[in-house]
Amino acid sequence: MQTTDDTFLVTGGTGNTGRRVAARLAELGHRVRAGSRRAGSGRAATGPGGGPGVVPTRFDWDDASTHAPALAGVRGLYLVPPTAASDPAMPMLPFLRAARSQGVRRVVLLSSSAIPEDADGLGVVHRALRAEFPEWAVLRPSWFMQNFTGDHLHAQSIRAHDEIVTATGDGRVGFVDADDIAEVGVRALTDARPHNTAHLITGPEALSYADVAATVSAHAGRPVRHRAIGYEAMRDRLTASGVPERFADLLAGMDRAIAEGAEDRTTPTVEQVTGRPPRSFAEHAAANAAAWERN
Repeated sequence: MQTTDDTFLVTGGTGNTGRRVAARLAELGHRVRAGSRRAGSGRAATGPGGGPGVVPTRFDWDDASTHAPALAGVRGLYLVPPTAASDPAMPMLPFLRAARSQGVRRVVLLSSSAIPEDADGLGVVHRALRAEFPEWAVLRPSWFMQNFTGDHLHAQSIRAHDEIVTATGDGRVGFVDADDIAEVGVRALTDARPHNTAHLITGPEALSYADVAATVSAHAGRPVRHRAIGYEAMRDRLTASGVPERFADLLAGMDRAIAEGAEDRTTPTVEQVTGRPPRSFAEHAAANAAAWERN
């Protein structure tokens, strides 16, 4: 059972879900370390709910000297994989062994709906987590709604060119809000009974990118279209934007999988775990319309 005396380490503590998980844990009164490569001074920040707050903590997957200090005294861990790593298991498995040896009992891993347990890479980490920790959960969210409202390539393309460019064709996705993913993660970290399962997390409806463009148009106040391109063109577009070639190939392949129906599904996970329905894309768009103001 997790109590307010427990200390949590959130790797990727400034990222889409990590910062939300850290803030919510602090709001609930937990001690939280938000791990990032460019952590601040280490002074505690006041939590939004008046709790002990979040302490920025130096953590770098590529610098093992940052791992043990970040883990000292930690009982629960929210694990965000290294971004764009060719094999995330390489740094993550030694880190998990160190976490177990230092007394970490509960771990929640952020994975993806596109990565099954029997896959290489994060699938290896998923299997290790299940085998080595008594209390665990794996979050397998679908694609984030924040891809259209943050600093993602889709959001940039909407602002600059009034278009969303993908290789997904007419394929549909159960887009999910990062707040809903984070809330499932917080419940998995703090519920008295460990979840000990993988959560497939989606929003309430599966939408095509053309559907998304229509909703964005309604809230941006101008027409936004979905421009469908092929796999190779998408790979080249990503590479030209600065995405490493291997990662661009992976992302373009995920688009192709969407076109083939891989993400055309919804699940009741958010409501089952949190007690409330997931946020719709229309709600997300209404709350974030300012994100589409022209550059």
